[in-house]
Amino acid sequence: MKPMIPRSLEGGALALVLSLASLPALAAEVLPSWNDGVAKARIVAFVRAVTEPGGKDFVPPAERIAVFDNDGTLWSEQPMYFQLAFAIDRVKALAPQHPEWQTTQPFKAALEGDLKTLAASGEKGLLELVMATHAGNTSEQFAQAVRDWVKTARHPGLQRPYTELTFQPMRELLDHLRANGFKTWIVSGGGVEFLRVVSEALYGVPPEQVIGSSVQTKYELRNGLPVIVRLPAIDFIDDKASKPVGIHKTIGRRPIAAFGNSDGDFQMLEWTTSAPGARLGVIVHHDDAAREYGYDRKSHIGRLDRGLDEAGTRGWVVVGMKDDWRAIYPPATTLHATH
Repeated sequence: MKPMIPRSLEGGALALVLSLASLPALAAEVLPSWNDGVAKARIVAFVRAVTEPGGKDFVPPAERIAVFDNDGTLWSEQPMYFQLAFAIDRVKALAPQHPEWQTTQPFKAALEGDLKTLAASGEKGLLELVMATHAGNTSEQFAQAVRDWVKTARHPGLQRPYTELTFQPMRELLDHLRANGFKTWIVSGGGVEFLRVVSEALYGVPPEQVIGSSVQTKYELRNGLPVIVRLPAIDFIDDKASKPVGIHKTIGRRPIAAFGNSDGDFQMLEWTTSAPGARLGVIVHHDDAAREYGYDRKSHIGRLDRGLDEAGTRGWVVVGMKDDWRAIYPPATTLHATH
């Protein structure tokens, strides 16, 4: 089922929206890092339609839920998920205490830098690495490990801190939605406790609005103090068909807008846009090898195949980084590392 197109996009009104989006004054005010075009126009028109009191497509503020994938949608994900880099560093540090990792996957691949094998293990493999290297940690200890890592870790290719590799156009979009009464959520296949440490500083999304994969935990007393302890067991893998399940369990409302970049986000967009009323599904297409990375159908990370094939018939917006974004990353002076 196609998402319902707001009345504001019907007929000649779309041409009016496109012409308005080209005005310099408006461009400087709304989504300034986006080039004027159909993608920007549709996003701006959707927000206007669902927030106009008395309008046909008006949505009450409580129902304005927007969900965003993280890796590849809000920040880069090549040549490996950033959380995977965190896990690999920890595996290497602990390897002398675990000789069995030399012959056991996915630890063997992590130690050898075999990204293809690690990618094939998916979110489950990533969670296994994080789970094994931090089992027994309290939630506070794990959060501190993440904070310490992001302070010094740098992207192997771009040689920039990972915290500088968020997408400026998407940060603007998050701000624009919140300014119009939306509640923005991150729904990621990555570990939820990792993301909760950085989400507010990077995106303005508080930790309670992050859904992700998780390990099992338990409550106990340590030295007389109550703590939450991480266990060496997987609790939930938040990827593909599990994303709508996680949204339903945590939020209790179906979103009206969903943003992703890979086939791992397909079901989230499908579920969001199949309900009645004005709906928005957006796919970020990594087609800019000069400023970021160029990949889609054959990539071992962030594969986008079915989504490209079906976006048109489903009414989803495909945002091409090369043509739709004036800038990829924010200026370094605007970034705030977690502390």
